[in-house]
Amino acid sequence: MLVRLFFVLLIALNIAVGAWLWLGQDDARNRSAADSGVPQLRLLSERPVAPEPVPVTPATSGATAQASSVSGPTTAAASTVAPAAELPRPAPKPNSFTCISIGPFPTPQDMRTARAALTAQAARMRSRQEQTTQSRGWWVYLPASASREQALEQARRLSAAHIDDYFVVGSGGQPNTISLGLFKDPANARKRRDEVVAAGFSALMTERTETVPEYWLDLAVADGSRFDWRSKVRGPGVGSHSTGCF
Repeated sequence: MLVRLFFVLLIALNIAVGAWLWLGQDDARNRSAADSGVPQLRLLSERPVAPEPVPVTPATSGATAQASSVSGPTTAAASTVAPAAELPRPAPKPNSFTCISIGPFPTPQDMRTARAALTAQAARMRSRQEQTTQSRGWWVYLPASASREQALEQARRLSAAHIDDYFVVGSGGQPNTISLGLFKDPANARKRRDEVVAAGFSALMTERTETVPEYWLDLAVADGSRFDWRSKVRGPGVGSHSTGCF
């Protein structure tokens, strides 16, 4: 009994599946899955190719030109209403400076005093030290002898000729030289040399120099400013000259 019932159910199930496959598949009978009146979805590749544009005929060109002539005044009017573009403003011109050097100052303290007095008037300042050669006067002398004894003998001859104020150099860079005087004024040095030469001696004259430090103050002052350093700085031999800006 159970086997017969199972066999009947199996047949009924096969009939139901066959009916569903036959009636439920739209493609089996070329039917659409959508309702009637609803447009179907299509892929881009399935869309029809658009026709090529038709060339414009002379009549069409004339119409286009007429349309352009009509729209011309409107465009011109619109362009006149549009605000003009703002031009970029030129960059402000940087301040220009004049640079001068003040000095020489005899000591670093004199330079520092001047710097403190001029700080408020200068945009930039710097101090520097330089080496310079200064004259120590004019020296009149007799050239060095070959030995100390010869130098002393020459000194005795000077005394015999009534030439005083001499000194026999015993050491240093010019030993056995007889110094006849050091003069600040070259005219006095020449007079002394000529007197000794007239007495029969080969006197010479030369300038004595030495290297000494000098102290300078460089300043950058804005153009147009009233800069008067002379009212702030006083000192013998202090002056000024133009220099490159820094």
